[in-house]
Amino acid sequence: MDSAQNVTRIERNPDQTRARILEAAFLEMYRNGFQGMRLDEVLKATDLTKGALYHHFPSKKALGYAVVDEVIIPTMEAMWLQPLKNATDPLAGLVTVIEQMPDNKPPEMIEYGCPLNNLSQEMSPLDEGFRQRLDYAFRVWHDVTQEALERARLQGTLRDDVDCDETATFIMAALEGCIGIAKNAQSVERLHVCNRGLIRFIESLRS
Repeated sequence: MDSAQNVTRIERNPDQTRARILEAAFLEMYRNGFQGMRLDEVLKATDLTKGALYHHFPSKKALGYAVVDEVIIPTMEAMWLQPLKNATDPLAGLVTVIEQMPDNKPPEMIEYGCPLNNLSQEMSPLDEGFRQRLDYAFRVWHDVTQEALERARLQGTLRDDVDCDETATFIMAALEGCIGIAKNAQSVERLHVCNRGLIRFIESLRS
């Protein structure tokens, strides 16, 4: 089957086409940032036409917004939020997610860092649409972490003096810092070391 026939076959399934574009655009944004993302590279990775891309995403900015909404946020929810929501022991759930993060995250994370944090540093000062979407992602992450801490308090496993709001913010910031240190050092071991310190902090919150 030649390339033109392949494009026709793929474009007959609009959901599949959209997913392919989003996956390729995410990888381009992850490696090069939104401003460095080249649409011709997205097309090359998907073997699609410009018409197919612009049918789903009328502009580069619309594609970038969709990557946040449909790739980055759902990935964060699957890897962090859902396991935490389902944890019967919330503090143990926090520890487990952090312990497993280096193995569950893509290997590119050590090279490129956290896609959510990268994009927030790049685009939040420049574009309100990106800022609002990324702020939503951070707020959801914070709220689920705070709710986990509050459940731990109701279960009697969290110290009474712990401020759940402040602690949730600190845990998020510490994790992003750990990933940033590992990225700068290009070392997964640095991530393990930093995460172990954060886990000791979480364990110190137990009543």
